[in-house]
Amino acid sequence: MNSQYWHVPHFDPVIFSIGDSGIGLRWYGLMYLLGFLFARWLAVGRSRQPNSGWTVEQVDTLLFNGFMGVFLGGRIGDVMFYHLDDFFRDPLYLFRVWEGGMSFHGGLIGVIIAMLWTSRSQHRNFWQTADFVAPLIPFGLGMGRIGNFINLELWGRVTDVPWAMIFPTDPSALPRHPSQLYEAFLEGLVLFIILNLFIKKPRPMGAVSGLFLVCYGFFRFLVEYVREPEVGDFLGLTRGQQLCLPMLIGGALIMLWAYRRNQSTIATN
Repeated sequence: MNSQYWHVPHFDPVIFSIGDSGIGLRWYGLMYLLGFLFARWLAVGRSRQPNSGWTVEQVDTLLFNGFMGVFLGGRIGDVMFYHLDDFFRDPLYLFRVWEGGMSFHGGLIGVIIAMLWTSRSQHRNFWQTADFVAPLIPFGLGMGRIGNFINLELWGRVTDVPWAMIFPTDPSALPRHPSQLYEAFLEGLVLFIILNLFIKKPRPMGAVSGLFLVCYGFFRFLVEYVREPEVGDFLGLTRGQQLCLPMLIGGALIMLWAYRRNQSTIATN
């Protein structure tokens, strides 16, 4: 019966390693690296536009701080939100990054802290920094989800849709939604297009950040219905959906505040 579905090959998560040292390059890490390099290319290009308000040096500082925020926040968030029991059993689990496990919501908190720090050090409005960063993120998100697919992790719920896939790491060997690819498409490609079209039009400060939160929260909330939950549901919502609700509400409030503030400024002038 399962022969009608595509059996995902057992990808080796390690591209290469140096002897038996355990040091090498993994597909998951490569995806993050590609996302970071693309973000820098895009950010440097925008900094060189007339009246951008950014220098290449400032962009590099921002991206370095942001990368550290994503890495530390993503790892700590994954442990705190999804693997707290593993951490209590073995505190060193926090440092075994090569075993996978990066939480977007934890990474987002880390990036916000990094943007606050960078904005203060560069004497810049926080929303100016956040609006500059938001359109850079989706490509990296999409690449990260492709990394999840190659790592054969975070697959979806059991289904009988024609495009269902059977993952070799699934003990039940049942056809499942390729939810990693859904997220790569929505959180990566679609969100990238939405934000980069939006910034081409006049908009108040803070609106880009708010739109990012609303769109990501909405896309992730939808995909959670077909993604295999890592922890139990609460009030019918997965942990991912619970974490997306503040994003949806907060993003909508930020956009409302941004446009109302803009109208007040125009009226005053």
